[in-house]
Amino acid sequence: MRLLRSLAIVAVLTTASAQGSNAETPEGAAEAAARVWLGLVDAGDYAKSWVTGAEYFRNLVLQAQWVTSVAQVRGSLGGLKSRRLVSAKYTRSLPGAPDGEYVVIQFATSFEKRAQATETVTPMKDRDGRWRVSGYYIR
Repeated sequence: MRLLRSLAIVAVLTTASAQGSNAETPEGAAEAAARVWLGLVDAGDYAKSWVTGAEYFRNLVLQAQWVTSVAQVRGSLGGLKSRRLVSAKYTRSLPGAPDGEYVVIQFATSFEKRAQATETVTPMKDRDGRWRVSGYYIR
C-alpha cells in the first residue's frame, strides 16, 4: 500500500513538474499567450485584441479594420462552446512574414453556430521578448 501511495505521489509530482516546464518552452509560452489573446476575442474585446497583438500584426492591419472583420466573422459563429489544442509547432520562418520566432497553434473549436472549426493562432516573439499574436484564422 505504501509503495502504491509513493508511486502515486511521484506520478503527481512528475506531471506537475512537466506542466510547469511547458510554459518554459516556446510552444508552451506561445500557447499561454494565445489563450489569453483568444479570451479577449471570445469576450468580444476586439479592440484590445488588436492592441495586445504583435507589432507586426498591428502594422499589417488598422485597428478599425481588425475590429470590423473579426466582429463579422466571430459574430456569425456565436459563442464559444469548447476549444482543444491540436498542435503547436515552433518555426523561425513563415511564408510572407519576416524571419523570427513563431509558433503555429491549431485548436479544434466548437461554437454555438458551428460545431466544428479549426482556429489557427500564430504568436510570435516580439522585440520585447514576449509572445504576442501575429495571425488568426478560422476554418
